[in-house]
Amino acid sequence: MHLHDWPAQERPRERLLRVGARALSEAELLAIWLRTGVRGGNAVELARQLLGEFGSLRGLLCADAARLQAHRGIGPARCAELQALLELARRHQLEALKSGPPLTSPRLARDYLLAELRDRDHEVFCVLYLDSRHRVTAFEELFRGTIDGASVHPREVVKQALANRAAAVILVHNHPSGVAEPSHADERITTRLRDALALVDIRVIDHLITGEGTCTSLAERGLL
Repeated sequence: MHLHDWPAQERPRERLLRVGARALSEAELLAIWLRTGVRGGNAVELARQLLGEFGSLRGLLCADAARLQAHRGIGPARCAELQALLELARRHQLEALKSGPPLTSPRLARDYLLAELRDRDHEVFCVLYLDSRHRVTAFEELFRGTIDGASVHPREVVKQALANRAAAVILVHNHPSGVAEPSHADERITTRLRDALALVDIRVIDHLITGEGTCTSLAERGLL
């Protein structure tokens, strides 16, 4: 049955406007994004198929673009729309972090960092730039690949910190394995970056390592 044939009070878009997004199921929310289904199934049925095929909402949202586009009823246009929606959500989170209280503790940044990095299938090294009151001014991904002394260049980190007029920074990188334990390489590069940034009076507040739902602080471990 086409969604237009459903009672108005049961259609996902009308229900969202009436009772709010939190009241809708994952399939109903996806149906609003999809707008239409495919031959033989409406948007809600297509949404349920997608959730089943990709295993979960997270599995769908983190799916490779090529695999997503190959699914009947998606294609390049809907794939692009979904990527745009996800990026808007990430930028909204960053804006909330910027407008929030000063980062008196790196714990305040963990939810954002976990959401930003948890689904990467490769290592990335990023920096949160802070002003003199420890308020977030920017977040930047600087390096990709194995995080060691050969791939993370202190000179580039110092250059970007100065360009962002940072008074302090929080270093962060992910472990795609899901295990957020610091390695010896992590400890070495932290020391190198701390010493390099200290030469220009920029303080390293912490180095956070994200894993699967966890975040380890090198400062809390006494390694900074």
